[in-house]
Amino acid sequence: MSIPILPLPGRAFLSVLSARHDEFRPMLRPRLEEILGSIDYESQPIPFNRTSYYDSELGTPISRHILSFERPLPLDGLAEVKLATNRLEAEWALDGRRLFNLDPGYVTQERLVLATGKNFTHRVYLSHGIWADLTLIFQGGDWRDLPWTFPDYAAPAVKTHLTRIREMYRDSLKHLTSLEDTPCLKV
Repeated sequence: MSIPILPLPGRAFLSVLSARHDEFRPMLRPRLEEILGSIDYESQPIPFNRTSYYDSELGTPISRHILSFERPLPLDGLAEVKLATNRLEAEWALDGRRLFNLDPGYVTQERLVLATGKNFTHRVYLSHGIWADLTLIFQGGDWRDLPWTFPDYAAPAVKTHLTRIREMYRDSLKHLTSLEDTPCLKV
């Protein structure tokens, strides 16, 4: 028989895709911090050019900004975060088109998990119509792609940022005395 134990919280992660970052960033940043806590890492823009999937909706050229948040994220809080980011996307949509695409997830020592509203063979249902996508695993000192990893997440530019976020997460664990003392995100 296995004995259930609560996992350590993860490091909240968010990828923002947009062709109009400068227009919405001043308004979006405080709203994201209301949901996820203080931003402690933000990448420079990363060109999003491996697919044209979002071009007609978001415009061009699209870039990605990767953010992480200081406050730990309970792993079972991911579905609520995705619902909150979906509301932000809808709130700022113009003529039925989003200004940005928000992909929330979490980084742990072992993996990057993203939240999605779309089912697929490798995705695990969480709640409220939200699925967990095991996007990358960390093994042997590096990020490992999986057969379903999106090409942009498999890119070295993204993995470099993920490695830095993972290092920040590992450093934060050194100061963790118990799960009860952790100021986790309550969504």
